[in-house]
Amino acid sequence: MAEYHTGDREYFPKIGKIPFEGPESDNPLAFKFYDPEKKLGRKKMKDHLRFAVAYWHSFCADGTDPFGAATHAHPWVAGAKSPMEAAERKMDAAFEFFTKLGAELYCFHDRDMAPEGETPAESEKNLFSLVSRAKKLQKATGVRLLWGTANLFTHPRFMNGAATNPEFGVVALAAAQVKAAIDATIELGGQGYTFWGGREGYMSLLNTDLKREKDHLARFLSSARDYARKQGFKGVFYIEPKPMEPTKHQYDYDTETVIGFLRYYGLDKDFRLNIEANHAELAGHDFAHELETAAAAGLFGSVDANRGDSQNGWDTDQFPLSYYETATAMYAVLRAGGFTTGGLNFDAKIRRNSVDPADLFIAHIGGMDTFAVGLEIANRIIADGKIPGFVKKRYSSFNSGDGAKFEKGELSFEELAGIGGSAAYGKTGISSGKQEYLENLLNQYLLGL
Repeated sequence: MAEYHTGDREYFPKIGKIPFEGPESDNPLAFKFYDPEKKLGRKKMKDHLRFAVAYWHSFCADGTDPFGAATHAHPWVAGAKSPMEAAERKMDAAFEFFTKLGAELYCFHDRDMAPEGETPAESEKNLFSLVSRAKKLQKATGVRLLWGTANLFTHPRFMNGAATNPEFGVVALAAAQVKAAIDATIELGGQGYTFWGGREGYMSLLNTDLKREKDHLARFLSSARDYARKQGFKGVFYIEPKPMEPTKHQYDYDTETVIGFLRYYGLDKDFRLNIEANHAELAGHDFAHELETAAAAGLFGSVDANRGDSQNGWDTDQFPLSYYETATAMYAVLRAGGFTTGGLNFDAKIRRNSVDPADLFIAHIGGMDTFAVGLEIANRIIADGKIPGFVKKRYSSFNSGDGAKFEKGELSFEELAGIGGSAAYGKTGISSGKQEYLENLLNQYLLGL
């Protein structure tokens, strides 16, 4: 991948290509564990992990919070004569960052890339002006688009939802925006398209026709899918579960809820799940639980890699730092067959008081190193075989005899109950789950012992 920056302007001038220096290095601008070319099995580490940079948090977030103004003074904004010029400079900065970091993939919302115009037509014109620029930069650098999406949550028109809005005019405006975002994703060779239902939910049931809104959401998704397929899009569509915030209750609450929704409306052949760690925590689940649930249903797709704060009940979008969490997550990903069109997108932002330009690199380096360690541990767990072997043995009673007949549907309920009533089964069920042993074993893997 070729390093990129414009000839007359470098946005991160004191930072070069981030090297791999190993765990003994004390250089904050070097990878300690992420060695992109290292092979684990038949794939390189970079191909196992498929890291992607989030355009929105990395280049649009300015440190604003509900109690304070912006703290991040982006150099690509300062001095720009128009929103479009600022967007062009922001894109140059983004590709400089991608190539210096060594991230071969990125993701974007339409409004991250280009400013909204006075009309849908002007917004689309702005977007495709930047798409043309991005296409040239992708060709020059080798960076690719993991997935695109549309921002259907920021503008006041979406305060009551987009596809689920009670006003048909808003639903139509949302469709115009999604159509343009799908076209942009196709033009840039995107491997997927994500629907994040930021406001697809309700604040109060007193003013909500819940069934009608969910029907409308399914109709919107199926129509968007049909349009994209007609345009030649062969990628995967993703739904990203989130239980709340900004709405009180979102229709894509968690993985199990989304699976039920997709299957009920017949969308499960084209749609997969984009799992976010922080959203799993908000739903009261472990990150690995959400991944395992999606994989069990054959609907695992991609990952928004971040973490939350257990002391805050909201979406903090911090960079991942827990080896335990990334190890159990990558164990689930590897057993699901690994990433195909999906990847690890850092839907994470540097903190409000992290104002040094190097902080954006340091945050990504830490997240990439953390997932690299998780990958190594998960690979070791699978290769060693102790944990998978224990689980296999625990369910061995279903491998033959009456247990196998039950799994295959060859026993009637009367026959099953008859077996349960026999004296031979009187003492069954008192076998240890060995949870503490397995947790201690995982700690040994984490410590490399």
